[in-house]
Amino acid sequence: MTVPATAAVAVTGPSGSGKSTLLNLIAGLDRPTGGEVTVLGQALSALREHELTAFRARHVGFVFQDPHLLPGLTALENVVVARLPWRSRRELEREARELLDAVGLAGRVDHPPARLSGGERQRVGMARALLGGPALLLADEPTGNLDAATTEALLELLGRLRAELTLTLVIATHDPVVAAVADRVVRLVDGQVQSDHATATDAGIRMVTAPDLPTHILE
Repeated sequence: MTVPATAAVAVTGPSGSGKSTLLNLIAGLDRPTGGEVTVLGQALSALREHELTAFRARHVGFVFQDPHLLPGLTALENVVVARLPWRSRRELEREARELLDAVGLAGRVDHPPARLSGGERQRVGMARALLGGPALLLADEPTGNLDAATTEALLELLGRLRAELTLTLVIATHDPVVAAVADRVVRLVDGQVQSDHATATDAGIRMVTAPDLPTHILE
């Protein structure tokens, strides 16, 4: 499976088919029992754990079904907290405010999670994932807890941000509406690729030109 730079790939399949495991392998959170995972030209097996952590911090963003926001922190603090070991707080907060503005939460930066809707909490999680300008965004059932209208709004936002930031997106989902906005759909069954095909979409998530990125993000 090879993913070109700036592509949007949906990984589908029944529960237990290996969607989350595949995303964990791409991120280097799990180690493959065979074969090799290469991200941005880097073979992940060649990296030690601390090197993998640094690699993820620089190049990979995560969006989850549950954004796992810390209840005692504001939206702004939730975006920056995981990156504090890598950069100064001032720089992180400036970028985080810009990202929260980009996802429509400029007026919510000082709100704790309890004062945010489900869709707003997921947008905070998206801003957190985009902090630092990753080349690769991994999303594991990001709309699984959202209603249809909020899902549609989040997909439109993701499409816009992906085009603006020249992201490569790999998204695991059960939802055919989510899968339909990708350039390509890979279906897994029992850990094996059952099908792999391109899609045509008018939903806003499309290939974009990014000459400064490598030809392939993931191999």
